[in-house]
Amino acid sequence: MTRVSLVPASYVFLLRSGAVLLQLRQNTGYMDGYWTAGAAGHIELGETAVDAAIRESREELGVIVEPAGLKASTVMQRTDGTARPREQRVDWFFTCDSWTGEPQILEPHKCAELAWFDLDALPERVPDYEKLALQAIRDGRASSLLSFGF
Repeated sequence: MTRVSLVPASYVFLLRSGAVLLQLRQNTGYMDGYWTAGAAGHIELGETAVDAAIRESREELGVIVEPAGLKASTVMQRTDGTARPREQRVDWFFTCDSWTGEPQILEPHKCAELAWFDLDALPERVPDYEKLALQAIRDGRASSLLSFGF
């Protein structure tokens, strides 16, 4: 048995009136042309998943999220089915329905557009693993433990 190192990341889905804020990725080399969580990114050394979620919300969307405003939705272990170390991941998905500021694109070199989508009418091009997390949120399966790619 071989041990793996996991790449950790936090995702924040801002929610309002049954809709979720998604960003259209561009120029990143990963999932460009796909609609993804409004704010997301790797957890940095010394950060908790909550700390990273708050930081990414501020850096990518310009909104202030308080720890109490984040609701842990699911934790997902995922892989692309290979042994590549960078594709062994653990993702924390949070929802947030209370924040300060108006979401805006602060990284235009990475984000082409922000848009609200009804949880029942997501765009076609959403990464499968994020679609799985969004379906769990839509269906009220908060605090689910999910796996993808195994």
